[in-house]
Amino acid sequence: MTQTDAPRTMNDLLEVIPNITDHLFRNAPKNALTIYTQMMPGDGVRPEFTTWRDEQWAWRNTIAVHDQSYHMCSTHVRGPDALAFTQYLSVNSFRNFEIGAAKQLVCCSPEGYLIGDAILYRQGEDDYMVVGNPATTEWVEYNAEALGFDVTVASDPMWTLNKAKAREFYRFQVEGPKAWELLEELHGAPLPEIKFFKSAEIRLGSHVARGMRHSMGGMPGLEIYGPWAEYREVKNLIQKAGRKYGLRMVGSIAYFTTVIESGWWAVPVSAVYTGQGTSGYRDWMSSKNASMRMSLGGSFYSENIEDYYLTPYDVNYGHIIKFDHDFIGRDALEAMKDAPHRKKVTLVWNADDVLSVMQAQFEGGAQADKPLTITLPLAATARMHYDKVTDARGTLIGLATYPGYTENERAMMSLASIDAGFAEPGTEVILHWGEDGGGVRSAGNIEPHKQVKIRATVAPSPISRAAQSYRSEIGIKRGSLQDV
Repeated sequence: MTQTDAPRTMNDLLEVIPNITDHLFRNAPKNALTIYTQMMPGDGVRPEFTTWRDEQWAWRNTIAVHDQSYHMCSTHVRGPDALAFTQYLSVNSFRNFEIGAAKQLVCCSPEGYLIGDAILYRQGEDDYMVVGNPATTEWVEYNAEALGFDVTVASDPMWTLNKAKAREFYRFQVEGPKAWELLEELHGAPLPEIKFFKSAEIRLGSHVARGMRHSMGGMPGLEIYGPWAEYREVKNLIQKAGRKYGLRMVGSIAYFTTVIESGWWAVPVSAVYTGQGTSGYRDWMSSKNASMRMSLGGSFYSENIEDYYLTPYDVNYGHIIKFDHDFIGRDALEAMKDAPHRKKVTLVWNADDVLSVMQAQFEGGAQADKPLTITLPLAATARMHYDKVTDARGTLIGLATYPGYTENERAMMSLASIDAGFAEPGTEVILHWGEDGGGVRSAGNIEPHKQVKIRATVAPSPISRAAQSYRSEIGIKRGSLQDV
């Protein structure tokens, strides 16, 4: 195929490939950690500032600062219909959505499968801002053009797609048991009372910022954002004042392990590759859009991409679905409301099985006879890594993602969505590690290997007792710390 013949849209691509699953497997990067380290390539975010273990430890014990200024996309939605439009895209209710508050924006296809979720900030009467994964912000952009709402959109793309190399806002997550003490020192007074997903104006020395009650790793803290021109001064101020509290900047490697502890399924396989209801979106998408650039890996494989799709029920969002408004996917979700659903859990890998895989790397023999290396702290082989989870007899019971280790839990873990009958904490299941084709599907992006079985024990999601305690304090049901 010549350059001029290259597929211009997603529908063009689907016409010339056998199936999208194989295409996404071959998109996998050659180095698993580059999936994450290249997503935050700004001058201020290195892969590690101290060590990823030290940085993980900080958000549970001292203060961790996550620099979110580079890797997320921001899309303003403005106009008389801004609230009605965003509400039509989201399964949850936007009632009592005052200026300065935020909501979770959970977007589904007409068939009721997850496209993605993001945080929606209300910044003014008719001014809303969507911040998150580009798979979600691009769905918002498309629908602003395709639907008949009186809105305009303006996007501030993530750093790797940002030609201006300047953002509208800096954004820092400051959290940990000592975070409030630091923030009150910088504010010069006790902080105003800020309820979860609400915000208030705070001072950072001579600077004024917006502080929203939010968490990445499940610990108390604030997300702070302000004008991009003040980025370096604010960052230096926080770092300098935080030294005596044991503050750690969190590098890109540790940053992407927060989801394992907090239980957020951040990047599902977006349900846009099939279905008549998303055909217009596939015609709109070009090679620059997220769903055409994604990669897929792991032990689960199906030629039917729909086998990777998730519903909101499958990731414990059932309690936030509100049928008090019309939204894309409502009919499908209402029809499946009382059907059996999978549940989101944490899988704690058996330590002996993990060590057995690691030991094999020091033994002789052909590479193809060894299990796939478990890279710490993140073992994913693609941006979307899905492992097969079975019962002891080999029957498929669910899918697992985000294989990773955290210093706080001292365990190798995955998030998983599994059949409800196996979701009780303490249940032992089997996680299949490595591709059943031994790396052939990923077209040489990972080494030849043999697939192995790893025992895993079901645990709650979020797994962190600290996160569970924090959720109890702020009155959020189990699901994710974003589920409001």
